[in-house]
Amino acid sequence: MTKQAPPAILVDGISKTFEIPTEGAHTLKERALHPFRRGAVRKMRSLRNVSFHVEPGEFFGVVGRNGSGKSTMLKTLAGIYGIDEGAIHVDGRMSTFIELGVGFNPDLAAYDNVMLNAQMLGLGRAEAKARFDKILEFAELGDFADLKIKNYSSGMLVRLAFAVMIQVDAEILLIDEVLAVGDAAFQQKCFDEFERIRESGATVILVTHDMSAVKRFCDRALLLERGTVVAIGDPEEIGDQYLDMNFSRDAQAEVAAEIAADPDDEETSADVAKISLAGTVNHDRDRHGNGKAEIVDSWIENADGERVEVLPFGTPCTFAMRVAFHETVENPLFGMTVLTDQGVTVFEPNNLDLPPMGVFEGGTVRESRITFDSYLAPGRYILTPSICKDESALEWFDRRPRMHRLLVTGTVKTLGTMHPPFTLDVTTPTDDQAVSA
Repeated sequence: MTKQAPPAILVDGISKTFEIPTEGAHTLKERALHPFRRGAVRKMRSLRNVSFHVEPGEFFGVVGRNGSGKSTMLKTLAGIYGIDEGAIHVDGRMSTFIELGVGFNPDLAAYDNVMLNAQMLGLGRAEAKARFDKILEFAELGDFADLKIKNYSSGMLVRLAFAVMIQVDAEILLIDEVLAVGDAAFQQKCFDEFERIRESGATVILVTHDMSAVKRFCDRALLLERGTVVAIGDPEEIGDQYLDMNFSRDAQAEVAAEIAADPDDEETSADVAKISLAGTVNHDRDRHGNGKAEIVDSWIENADGERVEVLPFGTPCTFAMRVAFHETVENPLFGMTVLTDQGVTVFEPNNLDLPPMGVFEGGTVRESRITFDSYLAPGRYILTPSICKDESALEWFDRRPRMHRLLVTGTVKTLGTMHPPFTLDVTTPTDDQAVSA
C-alpha cells in the first residue's frame, strides 16, 4: 500500500488577535512621569479558528474582502506573526513574496539590489549572479542596469522585484497580491510565469482580489470573512461567492448588521464604505431632460423577478423602469444603454423598431420592461436608462447616466464584450469544392 504524502501546509485552528492602542503618551514628559502606565487598548481578532490544508503541488487561492484576514494569515504561515492558538505545520522549503521589493536599497544600482534581494529570498550568491542577465531581461531593464533604483519609476521597480521573485527555487511559495504589476504586456508575462510555476509542481498559496486569476490558476480556494473560514472548494464557486459577498444587497445588509453589533471595528466600517459603491449610483448631477417625463425608479431583475446587481452569465434578466408623465407625449422612446466600466457602449435596446407606442397622457405612470439573456462577458457594466422623443435623441424627456452598475459573473473566456451561444462545425469538402494544396 502506497503511503500518502503529508500535506505541504496544515493549518489547524489558528487564531490571531491584535491589540490596538486607543491612547498613549504623546510627549517624552508624559512617558517619563508615567513609565509604567499602560494605555487603553482595543482588541481586534484578525483570525478566528482557521483550519485548512494544502496538498503538495497544489495551487491554492485565498480570497476575501479587505480586513478579512488574508494577509495576516499569510504572515502567520511565513512566521512573521506569531499565533495565539492552534498550530501550523509546513513540509518543504518555503519562500514568501508578501511585498515586492522589500529590502531594496534606493542608493544602489540594479545589480547590487538583485544580489541582495535574491539572497534574502534564498538564492546563493553564485546562483543570483548567474541569473542576473535573465532577471534583467525578464524585467525589460537591460538599459538601466547601472542606474540607481531611486531613479526608477514605480513600474520599473515592481518589474525588477517580480523578476527576482520568480527565480527563487522553493517547494512552497506564499504570494500576496503581486499579479497587478506593470503594463498589460508585462502582466501577460507574469501570467505565463504563473503557468510555468503551476506546471513545475511547486505548492503555491496565492492571496488576491483577482477572481479571474483564482479561477484560471487555482485548484482550490478558500474564502475568508472577518477572520473566519466561509467556504473551501472549487475556485469558480468560491469566486462567485466572493463577488456576491461584495456586490449583493444581502451582503451589504449583513455587514451593516455586523457594524451594529461591533461599531468600533474600523476594518468592517471600511468594508461597508467600499461595498456601498455597488448597485445604484444615481449620478443625478449629470441627469438631463426637459421634464415632460421622469424616470422615478429603475432596477434589474433576475429570472425569479428579484432585484439584483449581480447576474450569472447566460441567465435571463429584465431591466425595468417606471416613468411618470408630467405632460402628454406621443410615441416616446424607452431605452437603456449598457456600457463597459471603461465607457464603451455594448448594448442599447429600445423600442425604435417596434410599433408606435401611442399617446401617454400627463399625470399617468407607466412601466417599461426590457428582457434579454445576459450574454455579456463576465465583468462590470454601467447602465443608463432614458426616455426621449421618438426618433429624436435631441429632445430628452429624462436621461439618468450611470444610474446602475451591473456585475456579470462566470468563467467564460472571451476577448469580446458579449459571448452569445453559437455553433461551429468543421467538415470535409466534397470533391468539387476541394482546392489543390
